[in-house]
Amino acid sequence: MSTPDDRRYTDQHEWALVQGTDGTSTVVRVGITDHAQDALGDIVFVQLPDVGAEVAPGTPIGEVESTKSVSDVYAPVAGVVAAVNARLADAPETINADPYGEGWLVDIAVPGEGGDPIGQLLDADAYQAVVEGS
Repeated sequence: MSTPDDRRYTDQHEWALVQGTDGTSTVVRVGITDHAQDALGDIVFVQLPDVGAEVAPGTPIGEVESTKSVSDVYAPVAGVVAAVNARLADAPETINADPYGEGWLVDIAVPGEGGDPIGQLLDADAYQAVVEGS
């Protein structure tokens, strides 16, 4: 399983990557990990939140449905949904093929600039320890 060290992770198997700032907030891209997509199997449907929806850490922001099960996706940070990956409506299998790239789910605008909105999340080594312990 791949666990890139350029992003942070949750113990619920989401990843978060800072995309930059837009002047008033920091934009964080969110997706599910390689481990999660592998455990789910062939992904056939994705439900994502509406742009503009407010989200809080640890709360469900969508669902990923596979041939095996349905799994909630949780927000790793607090903010407002700035973008969703609309491409997944027609090609949900993109998550299986490229979970850390084209298979991203949402961008969340975290209010304020500066600081590290994902600093409290797990680094790659800590996430790998969670995966190996499960």
